[in-house]
Amino acid sequence: MTSASSPAVRFNSFPRRRWRIAWLLGAGVLVNYFDRVNLSVSQGALYTSFGISTITFGYLAASYNWTYALCQLPVGVLLDKVGVRRVGRVSTAIWSIASFAAAASTGTGALFGARLLLGVGEAPTFPANAKAIGYWFPSKERSFATSIFDASAKLASAIGVPVIGVLLLKVGWRWSFAATGLISLLYFLLFSLIYRDPQDDPLLTEAERAYIAEAGLDPAHVAEPHAASLGYLIQQRKVLGLALGFGSYNYTFYLLLTWLPSYLSFALHIDLMHSFLYTGVPWLFATITELAVAWGADLLIQRGWNASRVRKTVLVCGTAFGLGILGAAHAHTATRALIWISISLGGLSAAAPVGWSIPSMIAPRGSTGTVGGIINFSNQLSGIAAPIITGYIIAATRSYAWAFGVSAIYLLIGISSYIFLLGEIKQIEAPAD
Repeated sequence: MTSASSPAVRFNSFPRRRWRIAWLLGAGVLVNYFDRVNLSVSQGALYTSFGISTITFGYLAASYNWTYALCQLPVGVLLDKVGVRRVGRVSTAIWSIASFAAAASTGTGALFGARLLLGVGEAPTFPANAKAIGYWFPSKERSFATSIFDASAKLASAIGVPVIGVLLLKVGWRWSFAATGLISLLYFLLFSLIYRDPQDDPLLTEAERAYIAEAGLDPAHVAEPHAASLGYLIQQRKVLGLALGFGSYNYTFYLLLTWLPSYLSFALHIDLMHSFLYTGVPWLFATITELAVAWGADLLIQRGWNASRVRKTVLVCGTAFGLGILGAAHAHTATRALIWISISLGGLSAAAPVGWSIPSMIAPRGSTGTVGGIINFSNQLSGIAAPIITGYIIAATRSYAWAFGVSAIYLLIGISSYIFLLGEIKQIEAPAD
């Protein structure tokens, strides 16, 4: 085994094959979220085409998450059985078809169906990416590697909302959905050509393979036969703590993902074009913050700081900054609203990659996909609830203040879960045979 101080390992600590995989996964999430934000951008156009109400839009925005959530637990088990590459190829093909189906929708029912199919196709994305990062990266590099794909979700809104918005205004909402379908199809081809698990990748050098294995994960052992059961993992305090904490993050994330353009347009009386452009500001800030904090966390861990303490600090403090959404609840100008939303999204985004790196650290061997599925199931329950609850609150109060307040209450629950349930970030003991 190559020693940690050998020249080969020092050389391979610079970006090589494993980083190409990280950027590939990041490109997938970028495309993935173009498909998701397309609906929020199209709200006004869909009202004109199909006459949908605020409450109907809330359900339509959540419909994607229904199938996404239902697929999480079986997808996690499937990932542990057949691997990232097979599941990834099928899922990218399905979500490409779903985007084209949305473009061809003839009514609200057909659009609901397309969004439900999109949820099926995109369901494996984050559990698969968490599993892939666990295979390809030693733990001291996983926060930044994870931030590459997780930050892409924010970057997709930063550039996707303005670009798709302009496209929608120029050529109509159907062509904007068709465009994201074409981009998704191109990513399917890219993923199929490039992604391999480490032991199957002919471009992975022996030195880099040794570097990855040095940290405790041997790339040759990808298909572990003795994964912990779903029932066992659900009972673990660490899994529950991470699931609740991440659920609170995703509630706020999806509230802003689906309602931010409308909030800026209707609550602050900004015209539609400027609401699309302004929406990109907090998402761009979140992207930069996430990459910077993840890089800093990995740097501290590599310099000998207590890894669990560093990650817990980022999780708790980042989620606490998410409470900045309360400031937006009482903002009366676009500038103040964007500042508070940027603080909220920046903090939550800083916590997200650390959170997504944790399933591979706490899961018993061979169970990362299942733990990732549990976490993302919790996420998607929140993703379902956020747009629907927000729609009802806005319809009842004609204000976003209570909608943002509910989000803040959930974030406080999430912070408590990280502190009292997750505890020290270390591997859960495997069940007795």
